[in-house]
Amino acid sequence: MQAVPVLVTGAGRGIGKRLAIGFASQGARVGLMSRSKAELDLCHLEIAHAGGSALRLRTDVCDYEQVAASIERSKVEFGDYPRVLVCAAAVLGPIGPFVEASHKAWMEVINTNLIGVLNCCRAVLPHMIEKRSGKIIILTCAGATPARPNFALYGATKTALVRFTESLSEEVGDHNVQVNCISPGPSYTVMTDQILAAGERAGWRETEEAQQARITGGVPAARQIELALFLASEQSNHITGRLINVDDNWKKLKASAVNPELYRLRRVLKV
Repeated sequence: MQAVPVLVTGAGRGIGKRLAIGFASQGARVGLMSRSKAELDLCHLEIAHAGGSALRLRTDVCDYEQVAASIERSKVEFGDYPRVLVCAAAVLGPIGPFVEASHKAWMEVINTNLIGVLNCCRAVLPHMIEKRSGKIIILTCAGATPARPNFALYGATKTALVRFTESLSEEVGDHNVQVNCISPGPSYTVMTDQILAAGERAGWRETEEAQQARITGGVPAARQIELALFLASEQSNHITGRLINVDDNWKKLKASAVNPELYRLRRVLKV
């Protein structure tokens, strides 16, 4: 990853911050994109203290013009457009029955989690296609495949991203651009605290999982970073349009072909 320009959305906190720091530790020049100046400043400081290279890009991913302007600024700073895009910006949104959610609340979830990713992909893809080199990594969650009651909006946006990834990967594959999803597993983040604060509205299963994540910290950052670095490397040029969970036996993919139906949103069922 030496000197490769990388753009990470949602880099101010949570898994986005973890991945930004991980890419910077491997020598990448990382554009940090977030709405929060304070969080950007802190992430930038941590990377700088570790000897890494990062650029603060205060941006609302819901605004395409802001996204495009930030990408142009990163090009000026790093001398090239991002070769790797990591889409981690997301909000949990309203917790509880969908019928009780306000229109304003669920539009924020759709705009941030779905439209935000579309904006970023649309802004970087022309440059990746021109260079015939690009990696897009989109973070999803366990709610993208099984049902997630009381988190219907969040789960719906994350599921949509998986199908978007599968479709987009086929559009840009001939241009040597790979697009994949990562399901990073449970981690202790701000979302964990939001679930715990919601209490019964979140449901007992979600509450138990959140409590466990708070106690243990969840999946170690090193495992999430390792998977992201692999998908951003040339070792994964044969892998695209996939949903890979951090707990999957993904290392076997380094030296082998991928079954057409493996790691997809849709599944082949034998009845």
